[in-house]
Amino acid sequence: MMFLTACSDSGSGPAEGDGAQKTAAGAAPSSPGASASPTVAEAAYARLPEACKVLSDKTLGELVPKGVKSAKEFSSSDVSKRAGCSWNSLDNNGVKGSQFRWLNVSLLRFESDAVRGTGEKQAQEYYQKQVRDAQSVPDAKNTKTEPVAGTGNEATVVRYDLKKKEGAFKQQTVVARVENVVVTLDYNGAGLAGDKTPDADDLTKAAAKAAKEVVAAVTKANEGPAPDASPSPSASESSAKPASPSAKDSASASESAARD
Repeated sequence: MMFLTACSDSGSGPAEGDGAQKTAAGAAPSSPGASASPTVAEAAYARLPEACKVLSDKTLGELVPKGVKSAKEFSSSDVSKRAGCSWNSLDNNGVKGSQFRWLNVSLLRFESDAVRGTGEKQAQEYYQKQVRDAQSVPDAKNTKTEPVAGTGNEATVVRYDLKKKEGAFKQQTVVARVENVVVTLDYNGAGLAGDKTPDADDLTKAAAKAAKEVVAAVTKANEGPAPDASPSPSASESSAKPASPSAKDSASASESAARD
């Protein structure tokens, strides 16, 4: 009996295996491996404008009166994803001192990625980070945060005071998002060598106006058909680092420019 049972059990294995194979074959179309790869919507904007040409000479003349031609473009491995430019102005009034201005514009474009999400979602996250960074600058005083109307999908200005040995600096950082592009505009001013400290409200209005002009330049650069581009090995590589110094570095950059 034991021998017969063993033979019966061993004989049932192949039959069950065949059945399992047939069942698996029949169920193959609904297996996880056969499911479609996840897709995300293509990012709205595929290019950036030339960073040093996003502002008109008229606007630059208002913000950096003595530095319209001082444009310095940031190095970038891919100017279609990240770009930036800075200007500085030192208006020397002799024994009365001098007026210093520093302007910095950075642009960062995000591409849609199956892992990181849409370009717009990544831009929203980076926009929020830039605002937080501007709000947490060490030694900043009288920090104020205000929305900026009519500038892209969303925009915020963060303003604060920084006391340095060269003088009292008034800092304005405008962060704006238009679709999948984030614009960060840093603008500060100071009265050096005894000259009066500039009015913070005037500087803020000038910075907000300039940011609106930069956003318009981004939109204009993306009019017409999108350029042909092969897929990037890392579609969201641009999120790893900004194209320009962060808001926390703006004050030290201003001091360096003033010394120069």
